Amino acid sequence: MLTFFAALALLIAGYLTYGGLVERVFGPDDRETPAVVRADGVDYVAMPLWKVFLIQLLNIAGTGPIFGALMGAVFGPVVFLWIVFGSILGGAVHDYCTGMISVRMGGASASEIVGKYLGRGMKQVVRVFSVVLLVLVGAVFTTSPAALIARLTPPALGAPFWVFVILLYYLLATLLPIDKLIGKIYPVFGVVLIVMVLGIGGGILLGGYHIPELTLQNLHPDGRPVWPYLFITVACGAVSGFHATQSPMMARCLARERDGRRVFYGAMITEGVIALCWAAAGVAFYGGTGGLQAALSSLGQSGVVYDISTALLGVFGGALAVVGVVACPITSGDTAFRSARLTLSDWFRLDQSKIRNRLLLTLPLLAAGALLTQLNFDVVWRYFSWANQTLAMIALWAAAVYLRRHCGRVQSLMAALPAAFMSAVCSTYILMAEEGLRLSAGIACPAGVLFALALSARFAYSGRTGNALKK
Repeated sequence: MLTFFAALALLIAGYLTYGGLVERVFGPDDRETPAVVRADGVDYVAMPLWKVFLIQLLNIAGTGPIFGALMGAVFGPVVFLWIVFGSILGGAVHDYCTGMISVRMGGASASEIVGKYLGRGMKQVVRVFSVVLLVLVGAVFTTSPAALIARLTPPALGAPFWVFVILLYYLLATLLPIDKLIGKIYPVFGVVLIVMVLGIGGGILLGGYHIPELTLQNLHPDGRPVWPYLFITVACGAVSGFHATQSPMMARCLARERDGRRVFYGAMITEGVIALCWAAAGVAFYGGTGGLQAALSSLGQSGVVYDISTALLGVFGGALAVVGVVACPITSGDTAFRSARLTLSDWFRLDQSKIRNRLLLTLPLLAAGALLTQLNFDVVWRYFSWANQTLAMIALWAAAVYLRRHCGRVQSLMAALPAAFMSAVCSTYILMAEEGLRLSAGIACPAGVLFALALSARFAYSGRTGNALKK
């Protein structure tokens, strides 16, 4: 189990070292935050650091570091590398920069950040793109917990009933002031989530299971290539554009700029630990990638989570673990719809202190999410995963422009390099994937690399001319 422990140690070391470097480059100070300057009792509400951290963790966690990590583990132990280095160098930088830039821009949403640093055209693209993504997230994070809860309740209370209950909760969570519902229940779910991860990790380590050691060999039973599929599949467990929609929400609740590293960078590293534990649990519990793939095919992601939880922790511990797994998607689904409301309110300049304006935006969003729950989960997940990583690519380029303008050309590489990497991943995937153009790897891979190089050259050229990167 050396690979597992080394990966865990690297995540912790990454927070302490690289996280500290990113913080020093950005330079948080003692200026008043939007939570203080723009306090409105609804979305701009200053909260304690521990509470903001737990809310951010639950916002970004969802089923991504659980379902995504399990599906990514089918490729073999190489998934550990992506979780570790993707989280430290990409995901946590992405989350920290989008959160802190939002703080500097008065709590602006992701689309407004992109508009300022990548131009008006990209602002309009990201406005539409982020709302669509958030509704997809809401749909994904409705069907997956509903399916899991349905396994634990009488047959009369099937998945459709729990979809309705979850959507009703989403309505309340989207409308009410952030400290009235989300601020009160998230800390409880946060503790459950942490206990659940500790239980799963401890169960694997103490239960005599074998975690495979690192190999770069592709162990996917169907031979699906690691590039680019692994980097899309894991999604929230390493790099996630969804987080760019969530960090600004907590930027409106952060009492001090200097807490940003703990909240934004720290929550992403914690999510990496969650993904690491579940990836290890999947291959160890089922005896390899072949067994895990078979279990995912026959039981689905929710069934695999249920089986692992109950087998490792018994009935009580399994129930606790399942509650944690249910809490993850639900506490991302509600804030997905809330973030969509905030994005639309920034777009149309609607005052959200009025309940009528909040209802005007919330009801259509929930109706769209309800319709999407009727689609096949695997299809929705694939489109969500690609859209998710594409938004991460755009947000990282915006962060790179910000860092170049305010911190320096060399410092901007912290965001520019992962932005270029994700540009290659996203473009290659949509060219190869079944839901994309279905081109051969011989065409898609070089084309993806050329696309990333073209954006990198545009970024470098715009730096010399003093203009923002624009598409």
